[in-house]
Amino acid sequence: MISNGAVYKHEFSFSQEEVNKFAEVTGDKNPVHLDAEYASKTMFKRPIMHGMLSASLFSKVFGTLFPGEGTIYLKQTLNFLKPMYVDTTYIAEFTVKEVIAGKHRAVVETLIKDKASSLVCTSGEALVLNTNKI
Repeated sequence: MISNGAVYKHEFSFSQEEVNKFAEVTGDKNPVHLDAEYASKTMFKRPIMHGMLSASLFSKVFGTLFPGEGTIYLKQTLNFLKPMYVDTTYIAEFTVKEVIAGKHRAVVETLIKDKASSLVCTSGEALVLNTNKI
């Protein structure tokens, strides 16, 4: 059972090939994600990952790792604060802010930080349900 204050961390990175696949699946083929020459002329100077690709990692963690199997994702807020780049290591950090035991729900702060700098790239809050683990 998870409890208030519980913290879970998950290290990850994405390759350009994975970004390209995400673009194919979603149809978001904005050249800022796919074309280095185009991206070099933007404020980012190189291709950036889709914000939703990085945030999709939250779904992976909730459904398979923390709290894990049986978790239903009910709600998520997102703030994209810093660009994220391929082949860069990030840490997804989950902190349980509130357990609503009678409803088997938890409010969880969700952060993505650049591993090297500890700067927060993405922040938000999720509401999840798990009848076996909350």
